[in-house]
Amino acid sequence: MPDTRSAETSKHWRARTRAVHGGTQRSQFGETSEALFLTSGYVYTNAEEAAARFKGEDDGFIYSRFSNPTVGMFEERMAALEGAEAGWATATGMAAVSSSLLAMLRAGDHVVAARALFGSCRYIAEEMLPRFGIQSTLIDGRDLAQWRAAIRPNTKALFLESPTNPNLQITDLRGVADIAHNAGARLIVDNVFATPVLQRPLEFGADVVVYSATKHIDGQGRCLGGVILGSQSYINDEVKPLLRHMGPALSPFNAWVMLKSLETLDLRVREHARNGARIADFLSTLPGISKVLYPERKDHPQHALAMKQMRMGGNIVAFDVGNGPDARAAAFRFLNALRLVKISNNLGDTKSLITHPATTTHFRLTPEARAELDIGEGCVRLSVGLEDMDDIEADLDQAAKAAQN
Repeated sequence: MPDTRSAETSKHWRARTRAVHGGTQRSQFGETSEALFLTSGYVYTNAEEAAARFKGEDDGFIYSRFSNPTVGMFEERMAALEGAEAGWATATGMAAVSSSLLAMLRAGDHVVAARALFGSCRYIAEEMLPRFGIQSTLIDGRDLAQWRAAIRPNTKALFLESPTNPNLQITDLRGVADIAHNAGARLIVDNVFATPVLQRPLEFGADVVVYSATKHIDGQGRCLGGVILGSQSYINDEVKPLLRHMGPALSPFNAWVMLKSLETLDLRVREHARNGARIADFLSTLPGISKVLYPERKDHPQHALAMKQMRMGGNIVAFDVGNGPDARAAAFRFLNALRLVKISNNLGDTKSLITHPATTTHFRLTPEARAELDIGEGCVRLSVGLEDMDDIEADLDQAAKAAQN
């Protein structure tokens, strides 16, 4: 049963409160913690009720591939955090990305996407969509002129991530949203690095926001999940018909884990960001570190735009170890010398995690494509965790020294 007293006042709550209470439904037992409805199906009181639900005349549950009370709470809470009208949860972040595009596109349509994307996201835009007769154009997302020039009469969607993975490029969300709307298209933003705590793209005109909930939303490396957020009509009329039949449903258990994690999301992300800022500054002092990229640092090429759109810089730091022909070997020496920071391609975890994008997340790109994105052989991506910062600094310091040997 919905918590009607909370529902009446939830529209006036601030973000941190919504992250704790938003979308809560309680069973007849009145539990404090959200209930886990680990069920695939539902029982009807009579055949007439079953018929009414399938016809849409009764809004009760039918099957957990379609909807589930625990998953529904997660969707409502994410929508409340993002400031969206509605949401639809998916089994993974990539299911959210691909479905957000496929829900609004048809054969003959055209998509413009920033070329600086996570490897799998770029594969969707560059390789998968054309298989379905959907044309795509990749451009430098930092350049509004390129967005305008790429628009065609059949352009229906613009897609980007900001900050980008791994080099933290920043896109002018308001500028791109205006270009999309002037062309009769919609803007989809992958906001995974910033989270709704640090950036809410809908406030800058985006139409759809997608997340890999696997990252900061879970925050402890346990569960896969994703979510699509947008208008009620987009979710009901475009996303829902697609995903009810394609079936990439978020499991109720994973939704329950995500719900509990959302209660601490604001606290964790802000502490992550404070730690990220400190570590970015520390890395810039280490021998052999030739470049540090972090949005909150004034030497970031788009610092002013980043701080206009983001509340803090986040917990992802990109940096180069060495340079020249020995860069990959130096980066590997750095990674292999770490003891506290763990080598992993995941991010947004309480544990500090590090990866070498050229050989992991972006290894499928050609050397020319990586060079175009400034993903060199010495490029390293660090997701700063919640450990004691003195311990992280000590680990990075000894790794930098080892990389020079």
